[in-house]
Amino acid sequence: MTEATRSSGAAAQRALVVGGGVAGLVVARDLAAAGVAVTLVEASDRLGGEVGRHVVGGLPLDAGAESFATRGGTVQAYLDELGLGGDVVLPDPRGAWVQHGAGQAFPLPRTGLLGIPGDLTADDVVAVVGAAGTAEAARLDAAAGDVGADETSVGGLVRVRMGDAVLDRLVTPIIGGVHSVHPDLLSVDRVAPGLRAALRREGSLAAAVLSVRALAPAGSAVAGLRGGMASLAEALVAELDRLGVEVRLGAHVAVLDARSVTLTGSDDVAHDEHGPTPERLEADVVVLAVGDGAGRVLGGRPAHAAGLITLATLVLCDDRLDAAPRGTGVLVAPGADGVRAKALTHATAKWPWLAERADGRHVLRLSYDSPVVTAATSDDELRSTALADASVLLGLSLDPATVEDAARVEWSAPLPQEAVGASSSLPDGVVRVGGAVAGRGLAAVIAHARRVAADLVAR
Repeated sequence: MTEATRSSGAAAQRALVVGGGVAGLVVARDLAAAGVAVTLVEASDRLGGEVGRHVVGGLPLDAGAESFATRGGTVQAYLDELGLGGDVVLPDPRGAWVQHGAGQAFPLPRTGLLGIPGDLTADDVVAVVGAAGTAEAARLDAAAGDVGADETSVGGLVRVRMGDAVLDRLVTPIIGGVHSVHPDLLSVDRVAPGLRAALRREGSLAAAVLSVRALAPAGSAVAGLRGGMASLAEALVAELDRLGVEVRLGAHVAVLDARSVTLTGSDDVAHDEHGPTPERLEADVVVLAVGDGAGRVLGGRPAHAAGLITLATLVLCDDRLDAAPRGTGVLVAPGADGVRAKALTHATAKWPWLAERADGRHVLRLSYDSPVVTAATSDDELRSTALADASVLLGLSLDPATVEDAARVEWSAPLPQEAVGASSSLPDGVVRVGGAVAGRGLAAVIAHARRVAADLVAR
């Protein structure tokens, strides 16, 4: 087939993309760029999903993801393609801390991977885990390299090779803060490809961590965008407009199959005295780009119970925060006294560009799991809780009078992969993209969505 023939065939195809998060935007853009006529439907009133923006205290801030993993260069290459490569910035090198017990806070060790230490004798590791914990970890990690190498979860691998102290005091707070799940529910091959093979090769998990780290490019493991990661979603939305993608917001899907989607509500759906008139859209392919299973797009049925993640953002004036007393933020270990947040990001310490725009003010973002904070928690209660937790985590008594503004954002907690599969019974032929099938993180989501789009065009 010639390239001209391929382009001609693609131009006659029609695709329906259900879901306007990053995965849906990426797959829609690539299909449209190949000549496919694309309609994208999104249940909410905005595109971007967990990569969005809100304004707090007059500052445009990320409402969801605020960084991306640099490993593999996937996101960097995509940002270059979108013309955003020059806006990529690295976080402040001071790094984050971890909180234990009643006010026990320690800088995170520098040689780790997902919190797994690469050097169990390092002072910063012993400070967090304790002498007894590191001694036990060293004893366990002296076993043969195949011991534990068949463990598929991060939690299982660390528990077998280094014990509960390393798991509870280092790995769990980092995994919880970054991936919003317990390490027992996170696939090690998704977040640390090659680590289990390195364990067999190197003979210890600590050596395997150092080996995997040595293969990674020099520099920070994460990066962001000047102006916020929401710029990525905004650039993709502009691309869809340029490519002529039809976008339906407020579009609620009642039925979908491999060739059609039926909408019961949309900005463009007609209404009569009985309510919205169902509208059937037909295409050659239907792509489902939702993160937590099909249930929430089929007739409004709830998806598998996933819980809720609440982000509380505070903008405040306190000169004592200029010194960044806990670096770029704090991750909270299970059982830490007097703290309900699972993590705090000192955003104006982490991102110099934001500190410049904040003009002396500070931005703190705290994250909460349900049922600690639920949809029934009032804004005032959340604001008070966030300020109290920030005071404990930063080692400062913060005055409510210094808070200029506060905001909340709620996201569905990610499901374990097994639960996602169990909750999603899709008609044959419906294609899936998004974090539920690609894995968490922008790199995985973008790479998978692009592979799917390329495969669909090649058909």
